[in-house]
Amino acid sequence: MPTVLLIGPYRFYFYSHDLINEAPHVHVDRDDLSAKFWLKPVVLARNLGFNASELRRIERIVASYQTDFLAKWDKEYGRATGRTN
Repeated sequence: MPTVLLIGPYRFYFYSHDLINEAPHVHVDRDDLSAKFWLKPVVLARNLGFNASELRRIERIVASYQTDFLAKWDKEYGRATGRTN
């Protein structure tokens, strides 16, 4: 699970085992809360415990780092998954 960003209380990361069958996305954790966001476009895919206002805050972070996340996704997994996005 490579961490791609630590910002405030949030850890943003990729799961290597779900990359082959899914579009680019990033997971985010804080304490025992977790969410997943698609990156193209930035959309919430799953939420496990964050409240609505915190999800909006996280979505803004994901949107502001979208280009960086996509570049890291492509660098780490693009060739391995056959994706070039």
